Amino acid sequence: MHTAARSSRLAAGAATAPYVGSAFLSTAEANVTEDYKQMIVDSAAEDVVYSSYFTGVKGNYLRGSITASGLDPDDLPEADPTKMDFGTKEGSDSKAWKDIWGSGQGIGVLHEKSTAAELVDSLTAQFEAAKTELDARLNTAVGVG
Repeated sequence: MHTAARSSRLAAGAATAPYVGSAFLSTAEANVTEDYKQMIVDSAAEDVVYSSYFTGVKGNYLRGSITASGLDPDDLPEADPTKMDFGTKEGSDSKAWKDIWGSGQGIGVLHEKSTAAELVDSLTAQFEAAKTELDARLNTAVGVG
């Protein structure tokens, strides 16, 4: 197989790497509360709320943590980005990242807490399986093998 073709396929897959960062919040080594870890595992992409309300800058937050703080995740006002504020908000004593937990949309694939090593092993195995399947499809498509 041509090196350029293989490199471009791997590069295309590398673009998805930022989507797995939040998965590491559920690992044993993560310095977050057990409740946060469990919410990461229990949540899916639709549980991620994109809002500027908490800091003045748009960010992704877990719906459950917003609700637990007494706020309505479906009715958050927009914040003025020129007045960034990382303190508490009117109507709540909760703070971004301490009580209102951040997360990316890639969390939906998690089903249990694990160690970082177990998560890396799982991601590696998934990558290798996908790479093998893609190689087979590409080789069939171009009539190789």
